[in-house]
Amino acid sequence: MIVAASANIAIAVVKALAAVLTGSAALWAETLHSLADTGNQVLLFVGLRRSARPPDPVHPFGHGQERFFWAFLAALGIFLVGGLLSIGEGVRSLLVPEPLRSPAIGIGVLIVAGAFEGYSWWTARSQLHHDAARRRRSPLEHLRQTSDPSAPTVFLEDSAALVGVTLALAALGLDVITGWPWWDGVASVLIGTLLIGVSWLLARRSKGLLLNQSAPLDVVDPLRATVADHPWIAHVHRVEAVYVGPGRILVTAWVTPVAEHLRAPAEQLLARVEALRTELLAQPAVAEITITVTVAGPEPGPTAAAPASAA
Repeated sequence: MIVAASANIAIAVVKALAAVLTGSAALWAETLHSLADTGNQVLLFVGLRRSARPPDPVHPFGHGQERFFWAFLAALGIFLVGGLLSIGEGVRSLLVPEPLRSPAIGIGVLIVAGAFEGYSWWTARSQLHHDAARRRRSPLEHLRQTSDPSAPTVFLEDSAALVGVTLALAALGLDVITGWPWWDGVASVLIGTLLIGVSWLLARRSKGLLLNQSAPLDVVDPLRATVADHPWIAHVHRVEAVYVGPGRILVTAWVTPVAEHLRAPAEQLLARVEALRTELLAQPAVAEITITVTVAGPEPGPTAAAPASAA
């Protein structure tokens, strides 16, 4: 990630020099885009380091949600630095259009930048497809459901970078062909709008994870199956899981034992509950689990009381 951030800084500097030499608003927008990408990679790196800290008395489930917070800040950076400033530069160029100077320099810089962005995008795409295949999801499903915001952030940023370079190249080419100076401003506004859309997608996912959004069914269903597989359980009312970090979930289950186990000594029932907890906690994704034992009846809600419980 540090190498990628360093490469983005270098690309941003080259784009900025080309923007000064050509006076292109689209190149200024791409410069801002590269600066936003650099800042976002730094924020993701900070989140990665801070989320790796072990649990402590104040954070009993660890610091995994730090990743969600820093990813949200990265999305905010894309919105402010990449989106709004690019649109502002585009509007300025539309209101006061200026002829391009040395467009060949800008086109050459964008072609080279596009090659680097394409390689980065292909690497991020390969990682996304690998992670999706491991979870038995389509890439689109994985983008929507993954609890690790880093990979989707990098993939969407790189996708937006490729589109942005294409828009800037098209603007410079059309300006040379038609002589119409407003192409540059239009491209800058489109690049800013694109970045705002990407920031909204990333912020929405980080918000859901920060607000304890439920884990998807392909995570919860295997847990439910494991609980239901125990012969002493007559009915599994609910199994719920929320993320407390990338790939780490907090699980709550409500179960009704078969009648003979309800009539058995409490110590035997508690031993079975503890054995189930131990089995589920052995799974790497499970940070903690609470099992609530209920008598047969209506399914309990999240705040419903239960006759007996073990945690």
